[in-house]
Order: sequence, then C-alpha cells, then structure tokens
Amino acid sequence: MNYNKKTVKDIDVKGKKVLLRCDFNVPQDKATGAITDDKRIRAALPTIQYLLEQGAAVIACSHLGKPEPNFEKWVKKQTEKGKDPASLTKEKWEKSLAALSLAPVAKRLSELLGQEVVMAADVVGSDAKAKAAALQPGEIMLLENTRFEKGETKNDPDLAKAMAGMADIYVSFAFGAVHRAHAASAGVAAYLPAVSGFLIQQELEIMGGALANPKRPLVAILGGSKVSSKIGVINNLLDIADTIIIGGGMAYTFAKAQGGSVGKSLLESDWLGYCNDMIAKAKEKGVKLLLPVDTMAASEFSADAEPVLCDTMAIPDDMMGMDIGPKTIAAYTDAVKDAGTVIWNGPMGVFEFPAFAEGTRAVAKALADTDAITIIGGGDSAAAVAQLGYADKMTHISTGGGASLEFLEGKELPGVACLLDK
Repeated sequence: MNYNKKTVKDIDVKGKKVLLRCDFNVPQDKATGAITDDKRIRAALPTIQYLLEQGAAVIACSHLGKPEPNFEKWVKKQTEKGKDPASLTKEKWEKSLAALSLAPVAKRLSELLGQEVVMAADVVGSDAKAKAAALQPGEIMLLENTRFEKGETKNDPDLAKAMAGMADIYVSFAFGAVHRAHAASAGVAAYLPAVSGFLIQQELEIMGGALANPKRPLVAILGGSKVSSKIGVINNLLDIADTIIIGGGMAYTFAKAQGGSVGKSLLESDWLGYCNDMIAKAKEKGVKLLLPVDTMAASEFSADAEPVLCDTMAIPDDMMGMDIGPKTIAAYTDAVKDAGTVIWNGPMGVFEFPAFAEGTRAVAKALADTDAITIIGGGDSAAAVAQLGYADKMTHISTGGGASLEFLEGKELPGVACLLDK
C-alpha cells in the first residue's frame, strides 16, 4: 500500500466546499444522550480549523453507532433479541434513530470551535442540500448520521454521488473508518479529488514508516484474547520484525500447541497447527518469538480471584491463565530496552482486573522508559496505556482499532487507497 498520500496542505481549498469525513462516533449517556467523552471531536479540530482559516466551507459528516435505517430489518433484529414483535412500533424505531442523531455532536463542536455548526436534518435530503448550497467560506455544517442512509454501509454509488454533489473536494480524516469501503469513507472519492486530513497523514507517516522502513531492532508486542484475530498481523510482522512478543489469552493456544497443559485458559483448538507453523516460520526467518514462561492464573474469571503463579506449560486443570508472570515480564521488558521501534497491539492479560494488570502495566512502563519509537495500535492497548497513565509517553497512539489491525496486516485500506498519491 502506498503511504505517501496528498494532504489538505497539498491543495488549494480557498472558496471551495469540502466534504470532511470525521469520526464523531462518541460515547453518550444512554439516559440523557449527553456526550461522555469528546476526545474524537477534539481530535478533528486542527483539520477543521485549518480548512476554515484557509477559506473553505466545511461539510462535515460521520456515523454514530449502528442504527438500522430499515424498519422491517429493525423489527427482525429486535425479535431475534427476544423482543415481542407486537411491541415494535414505528414510533419506537424512530426513537432508536433519534437517539443516534449527531445533533449533540454539532452542539459540542460549536462550543469547541467558538462558532455555529449548522446541523442538517438529513444526509442527502432537501435540508442537507439547501444548507450545503447556502454555506459560505469559513462556515461549517454537519450532516446527519451517515448510517441513517441504507446505502452507506453498502458503498452505494448513488449515495456517494449525492454526497459528493454538495462539495468540490473530499478530505478523509477518520482513520477509524478507513478499513471500511463505505460510501462516506471511500465511495465519494470516485467523484471528488480526495486527500487526507492531519490525523490520517500522521497515521500513515508514523505507522506506515514503522512498517516500510523501521528504526531497528523492530519489536512487535501482540496480545489480546484470540490467535485467530491476529493471524494476518503475525504473518505480516514475521517478514518485518526482529522480535515478536506474544501475550494475552492467545498465548495459551501457543502453549497448548507445544504440548503444554493450559487448564481452563482461553484456547482455540482449531489454531494449534497454525501456532506451530508460526513458531517454525520465526525460526526459519531468524525472528525471535518470545512466549510466556510463567503465568498468573486463577480459579475463576473474576476481579476478586486469588492470583496463583504457574508454569505456563503446566497450568492446573481447575485454573485459567489471566496474566503473564514475573519471569516473562522480565524477559519482555528486557527485549524492549534496546529496541529502535516498538509496535504494541493487545494487552498482556486481563488488565481490567487490578490483580491481573501487572503484565500490561510493566510492558507499558517499559515502553514509556525506552528511547525507541513507540506505537500503540489502537483498541484495548490504547485504552490500557491511557488507563495506566502512560499515554503522553508514547510516540503515537493509533486512533483506529480495526483499521490499525488491518494496517499491521499489510492490507490495503479502502479509505486510504482512494486518496490521491503525492
């Protein structure tokens, strides 16, 4: 994939209408609808402010949650969840959509920008088109939730064309959505010149640079629960990394593959052969593959469970692995000390439970203390680093969960591929 894409600074936006794909998929209080974390809105401010200062009129768009824009499909889904079909009225469906309106986002964005954000009542309907047509340079509007349109997730060309018809330029800002070939994140680029906003530019430069031309040694730390979710990542990194560290629940499938006893630990029996293939491939390529040698186990999956230190290859039948042990922590943190680049995706254990967060905490601290370029690949790793207070010590924390994973797999991301090359 070509990481060298044009940005908003490579084109003249003065007097132009810019369709800006943002990531305003923010958490909200279910009872009041109030935004509980505006971090994603704040992240868009530098790109928005730059466009407005350059004399562009900004038409922002985003999805929020997973609304079902088709009433019949909504009824079917609710029925499958055990709801009484007789109680599923159109009024309730409309309320479910209203709860995912971007109106609260427009209000918060107005406060942060210090100017009015015009809110459209629809995405490509008469209200959105009229407001887009009236929008002047230096002004900003927000389209309604793009997933209110049936064609959004299907990358419907008619929807993409209608959205593009309101603007002169498309700017992609939402890295968290670039792995999806949706109308508002990729389809519109077929009808407009498409460039990246500052956030995607940063992701491409830092993560792309780490994969294409890393400062060595390159150490990849991979955790999380399942081997199956990291197949492509491990495969791709075996061709790039100098050292790969395995932690989290997926470590027990590797242990079982090598003849170990893992008790009640997370196990993907269908992937035992794959684990042995990866171990052999690492040896063949001269990549150090570090696996846990000791484990903090427990008799039940609970925050109150008593931690018990075990050999990773000999976890008692009535226990489950919950975190890496002290010998493993020492080996993993030592491997990070002299690294040139470290990429981390996935916690080392059940970090949500304080008694089993030590492995994740120790790895986070090791990254904070190293002089290496440190890249956190979104998702739970980003949450862990923030929760443990090390976020400001990292070189880069990716904003995309699924997008970061696919990036690390070396996959082509539709929302990046559609952007103009430099």
